[in-house]
Amino acid sequence: MEIHIVRYPQGAARARGLAVIIDVFRAFSAACYAFDRGAESIIATQSLETARALKRNHPRYLLMGERHAVKPPDFDFGNSPSELVQADLSGKTLVHTTHAGTRALLAASHAESAITGSFVNAGAIAAYIRKRSPQSVYLICAGFEGKQEAAEDLLCARYLQQLLRGEDPDFTTIPEQLRTVPSALRFFDPEDPASPEIDFHMCLDLDRFDFVICRCSEETDTCVLKRGQVCP
Repeated sequence: MEIHIVRYPQGAARARGLAVIIDVFRAFSAACYAFDRGAESIIATQSLETARALKRNHPRYLLMGERHAVKPPDFDFGNSPSELVQADLSGKTLVHTTHAGTRALLAASHAESAITGSFVNAGAIAAYIRKRSPQSVYLICAGFEGKQEAAEDLLCARYLQQLLRGEDPDFTTIPEQLRTVPSALRFFDPEDPASPEIDFHMCLDLDRFDFVICRCSEETDTCVLKRGQVCP
């Protein structure tokens, strides 16, 4: 199995085989919490305009996402696990748009298959990939706003790489490493209510979930995500 670590939408565009799009803070951690709360599907899109158009055409859809880490005023949820953890999303479809994660996901259009990546389901991701045993795996770091290094995404990619190589990576030091990286500072800023500290901890709750999130279909500006198989 060839394992490649690439960055941002540009790297995602080069992905072939199986792509894992990693966005730890917070898109694909939040997506796991949404599916855990009963969501039927998530429609990922790049643009606010497409998200709002989907809502107009399907009023029962719920909007989730961010711009510059802030929930748009007409959205139901931000890009925040703590907003979702108590929500009843049973049977709901969410439309999700973010600066980094959903853009990188949609850029990985040449990959034969794609799943999302985060620490909250890292073990399930590794088990899923080992079971499928693809020739090539691309671990795509979405980055901060899709254009700057995000230490949490790179550490997650390296953690997954070690798991796939049969190693036993040490997670215990990672949360402390991440507390002071630029992409995490907002979680500890009392003047930034859009990024509560609890989200930092919820995004680093290793292996909280035993399922993967799979890309099931895609169009030009959207793709549909579903909760995939449950992994031991």
